[in-house]
Amino acid sequence: MTNIEEVINEHEINEILKQTCSPSQEQILKVLEKAAEKKGLNLRDAGFLLNITDEKLIEKMFSVSGKIKNEIYGERLVFFAPLYVSSFCINNCDYCGFHCSNTEPRKKLSFEEIAQQTKILEDMGHKRLLLEFGEHPQENPIDYVCRVIETIYNTKSKKGEIRRVNVNIAATSIENYKKLKEVGIGTYQLFQETYHQETYKNLHNGPKADYKRQLFAPDRAMEAGIDDVGIGVLFSLYDYKFETLALISHSQYLEKKHGVGPHTISVPRFQDAPTVKMDLPYKVNENELLKIISILRIAVPYTGMIISTREKPEIRTKAFEIGISQTSAASKTAPGGYGKEEELQQFFLQDCRSLEEVTSSVLEQGLIPSFCTACYRTGRTGENIMKLLKTGDINTLCRPNAILTFREYIEDYASAHVRKKGLEIISRYMAQIPNDSLRKETESRLKRIIMGERDLYF
Repeated sequence: MTNIEEVINEHEINEILKQTCSPSQEQILKVLEKAAEKKGLNLRDAGFLLNITDEKLIEKMFSVSGKIKNEIYGERLVFFAPLYVSSFCINNCDYCGFHCSNTEPRKKLSFEEIAQQTKILEDMGHKRLLLEFGEHPQENPIDYVCRVIETIYNTKSKKGEIRRVNVNIAATSIENYKKLKEVGIGTYQLFQETYHQETYKNLHNGPKADYKRQLFAPDRAMEAGIDDVGIGVLFSLYDYKFETLALISHSQYLEKKHGVGPHTISVPRFQDAPTVKMDLPYKVNENELLKIISILRIAVPYTGMIISTREKPEIRTKAFEIGISQTSAASKTAPGGYGKEEELQQFFLQDCRSLEEVTSSVLEQGLIPSFCTACYRTGRTGENIMKLLKTGDINTLCRPNAILTFREYIEDYASAHVRKKGLEIISRYMAQIPNDSLRKETESRLKRIIMGERDLYF
């Protein structure tokens, strides 16, 4: 049985933070030079970066992480939407709007309502969802979760369909993870919330209070055959420097034990909810969040990074430049929230723009909004996707696939403004496909999309 200390050694992390608290410019530049090799960083190197205070060095770090992100993930930004399915929960977590002592009415979507919510998201143009459930064995059993996934896959609206469902449910058993695998989930996502054990203990009441159950959930999911897992913390619950090193340590542990690290790392930051306001001595500000994103991109270069609509548009825009490769758009955080306002939200949003508005903004940055789900459906997951990422071969496939899925969006959902700008962006990146035969085949498939075909991918 693996011990907690093999994953997160609090004493070691605290010692590293002490030893790296006053880095010299020479030490920082040496770490950034090493970072450019795209082999990641050890905890000590990351500690030096966490303690940068000089604005010029921070900007240099942003430049390095942005270059790494561009070299690995290119100009693509993958879009998804969260779908909150049930707010029933037996945990009483201090930071969550669904805490069980909250007396607001609970909501659990019927399968008819799930289909309705799915159609609304499909009619926006979304192709990828992240499902969110509170932990409640009676209201949200694994068989209900599986049937929800099946309902979504079977729900089509006009030209819309959901092609990949990722899932965030409470830590569970290998047997239950196998059931998720059988119904075709993409990534299993679960955040530790905080890696600091004393803080974790103080914030949680209920089954989730079991730190070890939470920490080793990704292991159980991978043992059940789920290739891709996503990890993260809720920044502001404890010292962000500790949490960042802990995320890196957890990532390194997963790679060492399973041969592949996390598929994604998320960087949510605490936001108030209708019944949740906390006094946060470790509150992370926006500039610190950007530092976190940059350091994680440098330290765990081949892992996808996610930012949500918890953050303001201008912060998200900067985050896309320095490390983020996936983002939610047009989100709602209440079951049944799409199409109408529901009272019980998990947290308040800071970016309430539509998918169309986010798409327009991303195009202005010169990025391609990607709705691609090809890797999941062709077996490019787990170790397979990491091999492609580390050799750089993934760009050969991902640029054409991003172009194809974005052209679908243009044909089916885009305004005249987004269409005009989008076609310019597609033309720009089509010219950057280096392989002549692949470029010609992409052009051929684009013509087929214009003629009405859908879901063409490499």
